[in-house]
Amino acid sequence: MFTWLLVPLKSTVSFFNVFRYITVRTALAGITAMALSFIFGPVLIRILKKKQIGQEIRADGPHSHFSKKGTPSMGGLLVIGTTLVPALLWGDLGNIYVWLAMATMLTFGLVGWLDDYLKFRKKQSLGLIARYKLVLQLGLAAIFGGIILRLGQAGHFDLHLFFPVLKQWLPYLGWLYGPWVVFILINSTNAVNLADGLDGLAIGLTLISATALTALTYIAGHAIFSKYLYIARVPLAAELTVFGGALTGACLGFLWFNTHPAQIFMGDVGALSLGATLAMMAILIKQEFLLFTVAGVFIIEEISVVLQVSYFRLSKGKRIFKMAPLHHHFELLGWSEEKVVVRFWILGIIFALFSLTTLKLR
Repeated sequence: MFTWLLVPLKSTVSFFNVFRYITVRTALAGITAMALSFIFGPVLIRILKKKQIGQEIRADGPHSHFSKKGTPSMGGLLVIGTTLVPALLWGDLGNIYVWLAMATMLTFGLVGWLDDYLKFRKKQSLGLIARYKLVLQLGLAAIFGGIILRLGQAGHFDLHLFFPVLKQWLPYLGWLYGPWVVFILINSTNAVNLADGLDGLAIGLTLISATALTALTYIAGHAIFSKYLYIARVPLAAELTVFGGALTGACLGFLWFNTHPAQIFMGDVGALSLGATLAMMAILIKQEFLLFTVAGVFIIEEISVVLQVSYFRLSKGKRIFKMAPLHHHFELLGWSEEKVVVRFWILGIIFALFSLTTLKLR
């Protein structure tokens, strides 16, 4: 919005020309997101406390978590708001990729909000019935898959599949790209949701992933950098960098309140929206496979749950881990919550750096 208002003023004052640059608007979007978080974070916490919208703890969870009962939840509303507002202010609203990213965050956030709201009404840790929740996620993912296909047919999206390292093999998926989008969105959404179990864990990992994806987005949208690094050139993705800056700033701002001991939890409204948003960014810049390494810790958390449940059923009651997701396993081994979170962050940084180093392996 500010781009439309400020850039035309360059004819009068040359300084306003600076707002044409994506790097400048990305930084401003991040700063705006952090400022809004610091301003409205305490306000939201007070409102949630007043309405007694607090976290319900699983009865079979670690005993150390019982003291967290009643901590304000639905903090994901803050992350969504402080991402969308700066994106609207500093982004190019004529760019369809920016609107797709914002729509993904908002709609999946609504599913998470419904889940959180039902938990609040029932006063228990279970909200939406699992199959209903999955149906809603699948429905939304299918809609976005259809939109991606229409963009591909209109020439605004490349329906070829791009692999890291491999430069020549670019299989054309055609209509199969729709199911591929559904697969990526659903897995990313639930991976982030499963990792949201310790103070600062999920939002810190999201911050790391969002930072890496924002860098990849800028490269994909840059004609010279994308050609030099042999990655897919996606001209429309350049403006998506501003959205990535807003998302990064919003995550950093929320982490201020979510670090141990957390003053607020993001809830499913935050976890589902963030997981879907990371996936959509990776899809739009043609880096879906790098998402598996950028968000490597999230994937490991998801795999640990799949392995635990599968082995439990096949072995009739035996477990691989003391508890799943994996962060609870380390808690039960005696690691403090802070140690688990920081070490998982370190792993997240390693995965993100590895993803960025693959650019030079092409």
